[in-house]
Amino acid sequence: MSVDGVNNGNGNSEDALPIVEVWPELERAEQLARGAALKWASGVFSRPEQLEKLGQYRMRERQRTESIHSRLKSMVQTYLEGIDRGLKQLREARLELKEVSCSLAEVKAEGFQNAEGTETLAVLRGASISHAQLLAAVSNLPRLHSVRGVVLETERLVESRRLLEAHTHLMELERWQDEVLWQLGVGGAALDPRDEELVRTYFSDVGRLVEALARELWAVVGSGLALARQNPTSFVSAVRIVEREEALDRALLEERRGGGCTRPLPPGRPRCWRKRFFQVMDEMVSSRFCSVSYLHTRGSGLANHLSGLQHSIMGDVATVQHLLEQCVPPHYRLLRVYVATVHRCLQTHLAQVSSWDLERGEIFAVLNWVLHVYGSHDMLGHPDVVSEMDPLELGPLISPETLEKLQSKYVYSIRNSVADWMNKALEVELTDWQRDQEPDVDHEGFYHTSLPTIIAQMLQENAQVALMISESLRDQTIHMGLYELESFLNRFREALVEFGKEHRKDHGRNPFYLHYLLATISNCIVLKGSTESLQQQCTACPTGCFSWPPTGPLVALDRAVKKACRLVMDRLLLELQPLLLRLLSGSWLTHGEVTPLLCRVLERHCELYGHVRPPCRQRLQEECQRLVVVEYVRALMQRRLVCRGAGERHQVAERIVQDAQLLRDVFQDMVSMWVSICICVCYCPFKCPCVSIFVSSEEHVSVLLDVRGDVPRELRGVVLDMLEQSTPILPPGYRPVFSDILVPPRSMSFCLPTARCS
Repeated sequence: MSVDGVNNGNGNSEDALPIVEVWPELERAEQLARGAALKWASGVFSRPEQLEKLGQYRMRERQRTESIHSRLKSMVQTYLEGIDRGLKQLREARLELKEVSCSLAEVKAEGFQNAEGTETLAVLRGASISHAQLLAAVSNLPRLHSVRGVVLETERLVESRRLLEAHTHLMELERWQDEVLWQLGVGGAALDPRDEELVRTYFSDVGRLVEALARELWAVVGSGLALARQNPTSFVSAVRIVEREEALDRALLEERRGGGCTRPLPPGRPRCWRKRFFQVMDEMVSSRFCSVSYLHTRGSGLANHLSGLQHSIMGDVATVQHLLEQCVPPHYRLLRVYVATVHRCLQTHLAQVSSWDLERGEIFAVLNWVLHVYGSHDMLGHPDVVSEMDPLELGPLISPETLEKLQSKYVYSIRNSVADWMNKALEVELTDWQRDQEPDVDHEGFYHTSLPTIIAQMLQENAQVALMISESLRDQTIHMGLYELESFLNRFREALVEFGKEHRKDHGRNPFYLHYLLATISNCIVLKGSTESLQQQCTACPTGCFSWPPTGPLVALDRAVKKACRLVMDRLLLELQPLLLRLLSGSWLTHGEVTPLLCRVLERHCELYGHVRPPCRQRLQEECQRLVVVEYVRALMQRRLVCRGAGERHQVAERIVQDAQLLRDVFQDMVSMWVSICICVCYCPFKCPCVSIFVSSEEHVSVLLDVRGDVPRELRGVVLDMLEQSTPILPPGYRPVFSDILVPPRSMSFCLPTARCS
């Protein structure tokens, strides 16, 4: 078969030539091929020596072209043969379609002819349907006559809670109703709506009986826990009825799903009573929480309510597991359903309780019940419950946000209570300061009051109670307590300041002023130990608005201790002031009773300092020693005594040596070094290297030289130059003394000149 023959079915090849014009892509392909060949030839024959191989290239290309042409011809021939076979099959199919069309036309004509004969059968069909309906009515007359009696009997059985028998009669009535409706519509004919309405009206009591039976049924299910403990027979009957109804619903749905039945579903079907069974169980559990109100659970009532919930729930769990589960099919998994329902109801109930305005004890009861009681072996962790389901599947009883809110409310309520107790403790402390007797002494001999015990015990007890809930709540409680302690200590320091001001106004008002100051210092040391202990108990930074670690309480304690020590030193200075005014004066040099009196005052104070807890006891002694040194040197700087000769200088030196010995007995060598400085200055300043170490001011050196009274003006410059050139090495822990002492200005002699002063 040729190419031209395919292009023209009549064998005319003239119509095949214009095909080249219809396909412009062929011309473009030829142009591209020529261009590619030209490009290839220009690249191959670019040099003269390559022209010698022109014959070889021509032969190779000719062979390649012939090979391509032969393959193209073979492919086109195969393609054309396939087209020829397709055309033949299309011709055969067209002939067969014509034959089928003719046969259908003949059948249609015969059908029209036979339709006229079937019209005569319509009367017979109507008579047959009427006969079938009359037959159904006659066959159902005994049943229809007994419907009223069955209805009354069923009502009696329902009222007496003989539910299983009542359900049997009810199923029989429903079956009669369905059969009557089916027989009236026999043969697939459409049921007359009037007939259907008549049957529905006659069996109207069936729907009423279904509702009555359902009410009694759900009443039995709702009281299943109580019935299970007494007589579970009615509960078992209710479960059997539920399973019967579930089986009927499933059978009716499968018939219609499989297409084997065209009847519509009976009214009220499917009833889904198994689903309703679990809904009633849910309502039964929920009813236990609906009667609880805010007023009925105030104070300890909430804890009693939660305890009652625990006992009632676990009692119900035992009843469900050992009694009710024996009355239902295994696939009900009634214990699992009951626990999940209780958990869901508790979530709602506790969310409502958490929204109330709870007090501290009530919040503690809720948190303890949620975090410890509910998940313990006495409730959700009970082996019977764990064997049925994993408690983790239920989720948290209250949300993390609600838990955090309850903990914050608990800490806030404690904060108010702690603040009130601290204020009361401060009032008691201020009252103790005014007593006319010494503070109490503990077994170690230290002064104290009840303040640190009250504060520490209160904070520690709150932390221990919070730890019963969680470590996080314990940390928040401790953190809150420390910040309240800081605020309390600031008020405590202000009270100390006012205490000191009142004493300065009236020195004889409180004879035990100093004793209570010393007791206050010991109290602060005890509070510091309690504060550090509380800080060590915290495991992490508590969440909230506070920063961590809270260094404020320790800083406030240190400030209060410093203020109390300052007031103690002020009291000592007040008692020493009359004696200090006589130091290094003429009466001091002549009589010598000033220093022994001063030492007796110091001994009495140092003895009282022994009632202070270390390390503040050492601190007070050091401050006392420094005060004596500073005042002794200040008396020397005031030029009360100026030596007028070697004998007087020797007498002053001897008196200072005696004072040094007396002070050494009091302070045990702590002041002897400072007194030795004065001796050296008074006796031999040029041989005492201590002068250049401890005296760095020209004014102080000038006063010391003035007190000696034998240093000429020429040597003063030499001494000052020596001080400037020396680079002394200060002892460790040295605190400057002369820098705290101001040199009083020289007194000018008063005159009434008759002439102009130069």
